[in-house]
Amino acid sequence: MAKKNEKMVDAITSMNEDFAKWYTDICKKAELIEYTSVKGCMVIRPYGYAIWENIQKILDSMFKELGHENVCMPMFIPESLLQKEKDHVEGFAPEVAWVTHGGSEKLEDRLCVRPTSETLFCEHYANIVHSYRDLPKLYNQWVSVVRWEKTTRPFLRSREFLWQEGHTIHATAQEAIEETERMLNCYADFCEKSLAMPIIKGRKTDSDKFAGAEATYAIEALMHDGKALQAGTSHYFGDGFARAFDIQFTNKENKLQYPHQTSWGVTTRLIGAIIMTHGDDNGLALPPAVAPVQAVIVPIAQHKEGVLEKAEELYNALKANGIRVKLDDTNNSPGWKFAEYEMKGVPVRIEIGPKDIENNQCVVVTRHNREKTFVSLDELVDVIPVKLQEVHDGLYERALENRKNKTYQCKTMDEIISALEENGDGFVEAMWCGEESCEDEVKEKTGVGSRCIPFEQHEISDKCVCCGKPAKKMVLWGKAY
Repeated sequence: MAKKNEKMVDAITSMNEDFAKWYTDICKKAELIEYTSVKGCMVIRPYGYAIWENIQKILDSMFKELGHENVCMPMFIPESLLQKEKDHVEGFAPEVAWVTHGGSEKLEDRLCVRPTSETLFCEHYANIVHSYRDLPKLYNQWVSVVRWEKTTRPFLRSREFLWQEGHTIHATAQEAIEETERMLNCYADFCEKSLAMPIIKGRKTDSDKFAGAEATYAIEALMHDGKALQAGTSHYFGDGFARAFDIQFTNKENKLQYPHQTSWGVTTRLIGAIIMTHGDDNGLALPPAVAPVQAVIVPIAQHKEGVLEKAEELYNALKANGIRVKLDDTNNSPGWKFAEYEMKGVPVRIEIGPKDIENNQCVVVTRHNREKTFVSLDELVDVIPVKLQEVHDGLYERALENRKNKTYQCKTMDEIISALEENGDGFVEAMWCGEESCEDEVKEKTGVGSRCIPFEQHEISDKCVCCGKPAKKMVLWGKAY
């Protein structure tokens, strides 16, 4: 039996040796994905898809609580429709995949394979929104999209990926801005309460906002290796799309007005975020809320009388109490099973053998710290939810500690360079004058780009980290996936 700090799975490259290889090893060996003959695309295997289904289930419930309805738009967008919003089409042009033929016939108006669906929603809104009584429309869809990425990595950046995209339309700017902020907060709550992933909320700089948006808000998370990952975005469009697509409604004073719109989304890159935030050299460490299996029962000496029967009894009791539980009664050795379920990140392991049965107890092991607890069989049903919460809290605190240790406050670009050289990648908090030229120069000279302007501001100094002129905002900088 492995000791508490002993590495159980030798087949995974150490994250300190090669973080990228470590990540790929987990994706493959935990059976989350498989590569395909379509470059840049992946098969999401059942275990990986089950994580996405749990993410989807929780978020979908949150959206519906806020009044949103699910719809489904076509996957093809006519080029003429895409061209209606200039900034939008220019922003996505390098990533668009085109359909030029239908069968053997060349299409007169080639079709874009959906990279995002703003234009389709706008066309639909123009047909159905006529009066203030038709507003607001609070829509969401769960679909796949295609963006022709040059460099791909499972979950983090692939040419086809799964996501949800919310699209709403409102009578006033105030309502739309409130919706934009509400959905960002929804994502933040989900990441922290369901994924045990601490995030920072903020607004993107103008150079980094979504194509066609007036404002883009984002949640940023720090991965174990000190790189940033944008975990979700929410965009306020103003009435720009409405004007481009001639969407108008009659207000209460019987005057024509342009409505205001939002969009917001998260993708399967959240699975990549889970891996890189919580994983270790033994494999995945899944937050209980999205783990396909929350507790696994491993019988010890299962050939002996009464062991499998007791294990089955525990399985039925936990399942009846809403725990996603698995009983592994295969002929593999207990040590192999321990390693397998550590690899797959199962939050809680329950060991039951002849001696345990004699003492009316079992052994409960939590994945994040491999801590063992002897639990009375009479109390197991009550103890497991407590242990699952311990796993969530432990994962969150560990990720938060990593972020604290890898967040550097800098007053000059030399300080940024020194902090990164001495400590490795991480978040840099530094002041900014608001000029795009300074934003570009910081990235060029230090290697870190602006991630967001955090809502929670504190003053590092009164001068821009680049030019030394009076600073306007504290910016979060970092290298990003």
